Amino acid sequence: MDIAIIGAGPAGLATALRLHQQGFNPRIYETVEELQPLGVGIDVKVYGTKELIELGVYEDFRDISVDARTSIFYNHHGQEIYAELCGVHMGYVHEQRFVHRGYLQMLLLDKVVERLGADAVVQGARFVRYEQDDAGVDVHLRHTDGREEVVRADVLIAADGIKSVARRQMHPTQAEPHYSGITMYRGTTLMEPYRDGHTILHIGTPQIATMIVYPIADDFEGTGKTLVNWVVERERDQTVEDWNQTGSVDEILPLFDTVKLPFLDVQEMLRNNREVYLFPLIRHDPLDSWTDGRVVLIGDAAHAMYPRGGNGACQAIVDGGVVARKLAEFDDVPSALKAFEAERIDQVNGMVMAHRGEGYEVIRRMVGDRTDCLPFDDVEDVLPLTEADEIFSRYHAMVGQPRPGFAAGEPTGFRTWEVTEETVEAVQEAAGRRRASAGPQAGVAASH
Repeated sequence: MDIAIIGAGPAGLATALRLHQQGFNPRIYETVEELQPLGVGIDVKVYGTKELIELGVYEDFRDISVDARTSIFYNHHGQEIYAELCGVHMGYVHEQRFVHRGYLQMLLLDKVVERLGADAVVQGARFVRYEQDDAGVDVHLRHTDGREEVVRADVLIAADGIKSVARRQMHPTQAEPHYSGITMYRGTTLMEPYRDGHTILHIGTPQIATMIVYPIADDFEGTGKTLVNWVVERERDQTVEDWNQTGSVDEILPLFDTVKLPFLDVQEMLRNNREVYLFPLIRHDPLDSWTDGRVVLIGDAAHAMYPRGGNGACQAIVDGGVVARKLAEFDDVPSALKAFEAERIDQVNGMVMAHRGEGYEVIRRMVGDRTDCLPFDDVEDVLPLTEADEIFSRYHAMVGQPRPGFAAGEPTGFRTWEVTEETVEAVQEAAGRRRASAGPQAGVAASH
């Protein structure tokens, strides 16, 4: 079967590897003339790690990523709201890990070239449009030298991202996005590790501005320091929808004047940035179909979601495994693609809509509303631990990784200042019991 993939991002590359596992030899067409390790951080959830294990890239992935142990939430004054463990430390079978998006992309690219051959990725080939008949698809390309080419394929997999040309052709009346009013400032800083070097921080109040911080590379380029990823959200006039649009921290530094953390000076971290990118939060309405005959959308092309909760890239990688499996199971291409769509679309569209509501990040807004964004005396009077636990457990279940131990009343969320050696041991023992008894599919329902 001749399979053409549009886009050599993580979605397209992972899909090529999955197809190769099923005995296919697809070819990827990428607009960029030479791929570079661009971008900032990705929070790879447990089901994403499972996918990378099944792709056979796990050991290399571990070498370029950081294990996630703890996730802690603070208000705009640096007061702790809630904390939870991550990945295997919570009791999932697989790790949650932080990684630089560009490094993950280069890893997947190297594996595609290694397994499928150097000609498996054609760079400098921009997708223009498709035409199809009962026997196949004509993929129209324009190369950087101006040359036009038409590639004939049995199936076209469009992983051409948030500005998907294929999506616009397939859904011309549904492809127009809408600005949410919120812009993200995404950057990295090379610095000494904070806390234990394995913690993701959620800082601020949505009514003012919010920040997420996590490490994405240890001993970065031999410096002995950690490369830290940070993301700031604030209301702002619209900018262009381009992941590589550069910005400045001058607009956001004053927004975090009140944040006081004993282990991190967030303003110093922002000032010492290596790079800053602007990206508007754009609402892409869920599509009622991802397929058109022999053409299928995957990843951001199919279900662009707010980059909250670390599920966008992970769900794109899951897409690749499912579409490869369906193409191997069905003799008829349109039927295979429809089966892929039927398995994925309802759940993922639900995630798209849920992320517009902030997901579990809503607890910071709730605390801001209940305190008028002022410091509190006792967080238990503002957001009881049991209420926060319920919010987090609903979210984790919704994205396909049900929270281990919650239904049984075992330790899940906690306050870091209440943690003693005895409570750490209790949580770790409970996590170990859950991993031992859960089996290989625990917490990864989204993969299947």
